[in-house]
Amino acid sequence: MKWIFATIGLLVLGLVLKLSLLIYAMYVLLGILLLSRFFTRIWTEQIEAQRFCPEDVVEMGTNAECKVAVRNGGRMPVPWLILEDSLPRDALTQMPLRLKAEGARLALARLAPGETKVLGYQVKFLMRGYYQLGPLLVETGDTFGLHRRFKILTEPHYVLVLPKALPLEGYSLASRRPIGEMRLTHRLFEDPTRMSSIRPYQQGDPLNRIHWRATARAGQLQTRTYESTCVTGATFLLDFHAGSFQGQAAARSAELAVVTVASLANAVYLMGQQIGFISNGRDAADRIQAEGWRAEFLTRADAQRRVTRVGANTRLRPVMVATGKGEDRFTQILAALGRLESGDGMDFAGMVSEEVSKISRDTTVVAVLGKVTPGIAVALGDLARRGFAVTAVMVSFNANAVPDWARPPEWAEMLLAQGIDFRVISSEESIINLCAEAIVR
Repeated sequence: MKWIFATIGLLVLGLVLKLSLLIYAMYVLLGILLLSRFFTRIWTEQIEAQRFCPEDVVEMGTNAECKVAVRNGGRMPVPWLILEDSLPRDALTQMPLRLKAEGARLALARLAPGETKVLGYQVKFLMRGYYQLGPLLVETGDTFGLHRRFKILTEPHYVLVLPKALPLEGYSLASRRPIGEMRLTHRLFEDPTRMSSIRPYQQGDPLNRIHWRATARAGQLQTRTYESTCVTGATFLLDFHAGSFQGQAAARSAELAVVTVASLANAVYLMGQQIGFISNGRDAADRIQAEGWRAEFLTRADAQRRVTRVGANTRLRPVMVATGKGEDRFTQILAALGRLESGDGMDFAGMVSEEVSKISRDTTVVAVLGKVTPGIAVALGDLARRGFAVTAVMVSFNANAVPDWARPPEWAEMLLAQGIDFRVISSEESIINLCAEAIVR
């Protein structure tokens, strides 16, 4: 547009000064500019593209081949095209790498009418996450380079990479309650297979509880009493606040926390027990749905910036998978962990306060933490005082797995003051050995 304004200005100047040669040159240049804009628009509109991508859900370490077929669907040849398929820049550059791309994601092409150009490359998913592949950015223009036009083709394809779940030592497949058991403070349920004692009959006792042999011996009605049911299964509370994992190993510690939850949930699921999940992180799918992406851009830099834009994580609603049994519930937890991003919207204590009514009372609450603050310790202590069985797992990558308990660290003292049992995770090996002793006693 600035070229047109400059040309018109010189044309007016030539007319005022009666410079015939300048007037002729400006007419020619103005005609070229208008024609270039016209043809560039035509070329852009007749370009079509189709994306061929891997499955929507894959595992870590998977290699996937992505292809984008670009076709000239018009009657005019396109002299030049720059094709670039977008990938999340942070995933390709930050350490540790989350994605690794090999092959040509950027290509220069010339398309005759009806011709197709295929852009193909390999993507290796190194870490769990929710990744956006695409869209395709197309750039074309006139042969003089006076006018360029940009267009987005094909909607992006999203791939969910599930976190890995490590096998835990110390679990017996023959055990019905491999992570131990905790008796309920309140007798919500009774286990009819576990008789605790016999007492004299009281009015209102059902007849099926009468112990007839004891009645015959005592000469009066005797009633069975049963032990209260045991806490089985686990509800995992993952603190994924942006301030919970700090320092040089923050990213690795956060990923270790995700692997911890996935591994424990997998073990509990394999034992046929119920599992649930709550986190104050943000679901990447929700973020993308809320922010969307634009398809029209003024410049190439603007296009790339908007395609890779990540908004502020100010989510105030926790990510939650309701407690239940079965493979479907475990799959939901894995998917939620795969899409989870850190956020600044809600701290751990606020999440516990808001979601306490949704935590199943007949499961152990396993809090996976990156740090312990007085607020977090008090929140867990409040859960314990409400009658929940609570265990904390402290995650810190490359930290001392066995601190000097003669002088407990400050975070340990805060948990001990609230009567909270805890474990320390510093590596994937320590996750595997986490249940050599039951984490719930």
